[in-house]
Amino acid sequence: MIVGVGIDVVDVARFVETMERTPNLRDRLFTPAEAALSNQSLAARFAAKEAIAKALGAPPGLGWHDAEVVKEESGRPRFQVTGTVLAACEAAGFSSIHLSLSHDGGIATAYVVIEA
Repeated sequence: MIVGVGIDVVDVARFVETMERTPNLRDRLFTPAEAALSNQSLAARFAAKEAIAKALGAPPGLGWHDAEVVKEESGRPRFQVTGTVLAACEAAGFSSIHLSLSHDGGIATAYVVIEA
């Protein structure tokens, strides 16, 4: 059973401008492993973090670092959820989280489906 769906779209150029204007934003939004990635990948990961929040109903107090996007050996992206995000997922009765990322033409997109 699907308990939540979230999607988010990020303009990569606008995202990069915001990151340049606010230098400590990278560290606030991303784990050290994520922060080392390219701007396009960061924009897609930001979209993913927004999408999982939407799929969970945007509860207050979610920590940005508590929804880390990691890659499986196959290259497939997935979430490593901890802390506040894990608690929200457990409250929703989740059994799995599906994540799809894309970036092309200056746009980064993330789609999240949470199943119970």
